[in-house]
Amino acid sequence: MPPKRKNTGFEQYTIIAILVVSFAVFIFGKACYISLVDGKAWRKIGERQIRPNVRIVASRGNIYSENNELMATTESQYRLYIDFWAEGISQDTLKKYIRPLSIELNKLFPQKSAKQYENHIMNGWYQRMQETGQIKANKKNVKKNREYRLLDHEVNYLEWKKIKRMPYFEKGRNKSGLYYKERVKRTKPYGSLASRTIGDIYPEFGKGGKSGLECYYDSLLKGQAGLSTRRKVNGRFIDIIDEKPVHGMDIISTININIQDITERALLNKLKETDAESGTAVVMEVTTGEIKAIANMGRIREDVWDEIQNYAVSDLSEPGSTFKVVSMMVAMENGRVHPEDPVDTGNGVAEIAGQILKDHNANRGGYGMITAEKSIRYSSNIGVARLIMKAYGNEPEKYVDGIYKTGFHKEMHLEIPGYGVPQIRHPKDKDSHFWSKTTLPWMSFGYETKIPPIYTLAFFNAIANNGKLIKPIFVREIQENGRIIEKKKTQVINEQICSPSTLAAIRQMLDDVVNCPDGTGKPARSDKVRISGKTGTAQLSHGAAGYKAAGLSHQVSFCGYFPSEKPKYSCIVVIRKPRNGAPSGGLMCGTVFKEIAEEVYAQNSIHKETIFPVDTIHPTMPVLKNGKSECTLQVLKNLNIDHPENKKKSEWLTANLEDNKLILNDRKINAGQVPNVKGMGAKDAIFALESAGLRVNLCGKGSVVTQSVSPGTTVIKGQTVALQLK
Repeated sequence: MPPKRKNTGFEQYTIIAILVVSFAVFIFGKACYISLVDGKAWRKIGERQIRPNVRIVASRGNIYSENNELMATTESQYRLYIDFWAEGISQDTLKKYIRPLSIELNKLFPQKSAKQYENHIMNGWYQRMQETGQIKANKKNVKKNREYRLLDHEVNYLEWKKIKRMPYFEKGRNKSGLYYKERVKRTKPYGSLASRTIGDIYPEFGKGGKSGLECYYDSLLKGQAGLSTRRKVNGRFIDIIDEKPVHGMDIISTININIQDITERALLNKLKETDAESGTAVVMEVTTGEIKAIANMGRIREDVWDEIQNYAVSDLSEPGSTFKVVSMMVAMENGRVHPEDPVDTGNGVAEIAGQILKDHNANRGGYGMITAEKSIRYSSNIGVARLIMKAYGNEPEKYVDGIYKTGFHKEMHLEIPGYGVPQIRHPKDKDSHFWSKTTLPWMSFGYETKIPPIYTLAFFNAIANNGKLIKPIFVREIQENGRIIEKKKTQVINEQICSPSTLAAIRQMLDDVVNCPDGTGKPARSDKVRISGKTGTAQLSHGAAGYKAAGLSHQVSFCGYFPSEKPKYSCIVVIRKPRNGAPSGGLMCGTVFKEIAEEVYAQNSIHKETIFPVDTIHPTMPVLKNGKSECTLQVLKNLNIDHPENKKKSEWLTANLEDNKLILNDRKINAGQVPNVKGMGAKDAIFALESAGLRVNLCGKGSVVTQSVSPGTTVIKGQTVALQLK
């Protein structure tokens, strides 16, 4: 028998090599086949799993008041659905939990009973049973319930958190079918306050600003969209960010919430009292041109007024008697009229340029012979018209040139889209054929011109500002993550609208209008703050029917400044078509002006401190919120409260009170991590979170007690953090 042959290692490796090569050849062949034969079909399938260049809309910036109170912000809302075709959904489980679930929904949203919620949810389930043929149904009414609305309305983040913890829903999307679609809504925490000036955005997501500051600064507020690639993984699409979005900048407006509230309340009360069609009130800071308050109220139905149009900047109407101040300034500056010049107003009725002109006191016999300065005090149409006719009757272009020289007719390029520009005609204009013999006298007391209220305010503000005409501004700063990008500066239109001597005479006239016993602005006189200004009453034209139509309507106004001796604020009040009471700029608008001036002055006055006995029972240390070190230490310094030195000088700190002693500790906020904002006020909490690239939802007031995203976790840019304040 021949000897048994031994297997060598070489033979074994040869077999393995043959198998590996065969397998590789098979794989290569299969790959070639797939690539050449089935490749096109597979590539199409692959393309369906990837969606490139998906737009990521950036978070829109916020709009704040001058003292950083939130006036417009973006809030996430959640629309809830149940997918009754979810893989893990079970009829037995649903029926087991439907009653406790409905009870919890009723507790959170009591507008429906628990039974109604139960019926609504089960109706969705029965629709699925109809679709699958488990129960009979009319096929025309059957639809696949992948988007069955749970609620009729959207919910906020905190409500969504509570809902997904309810019985049955806590099992997750696959077993309960519950899911949401996020919607972004622009909200105004202060409601109608300065609403038309703040503006609105289009309802379509990401379309941008529609009106007001939202429109004018849209390019800054909306930021820059990012891009992502959407891939399907394990049956779900996930977004892979290719280009991060640049979130919008914040706008710090000039609006002062307290002054805005005072202004809107005073105007609205007068509109109700006079049953007027609409009204406007604007408060402007004299030296800076910053608009501190702007209210525009129009009647939307009987006994209800709201912000429906920005009349202050867009309304082109004849200003009436406030324009007499412009005429008097021009004539005095040209040396053609002096304050003591006599003018005969007769019995209050006169024929000028072939037309009958009346003073408001014609039924009481008129003013007779008065001086030029008294024609302003008494608001005499006849007096001003005769003075201007005497001075410029043969060369009316000199009069209009004098108005143009002040500069207030120029377009000011306001930050509110849709603003109007004064229409002041010149005898040498192309349409000069419209200039008639009555144009000059009627223009002198505020007709035949059209001027938006804010331009009239700018002119009176120049009188208060020692002759310097400046542009009204609505925005103070532009910020990015709390850092100032641009600080708005006061823009001067005309350094000096008239000589100091003319200005002094005009200021005295405006003081007399209010503070002399026989002035038409007497209703605006105050014992608390000295007011200067001018009344205005204009009859409104009725289209083709002109001023002679039945049912006369008027626009009344008062424009001025306070305190007279050292003006801090200028203000204009305009009321249109009052239905109760005789139209009067003094009685209607002057009283509104007075109320605004007194309340604003009271808030800005420093009164002598009253000495009270020392309280030895209650703690003397104020309760401090956690927040910015610099602000906290400044408050403590101003109140002369002893406090431990903040040696580390960190940006944030916590404040605690122990045995009536203040203890300050550093609070470190690390870059890239969610800040701990518990114990902070709303302002500091929003600043800290938005500086980290997060979005904020607020609920309640006071100090932050809970935050939805745990402190110290990694920041996800654009993520929303819900804060509960108490």
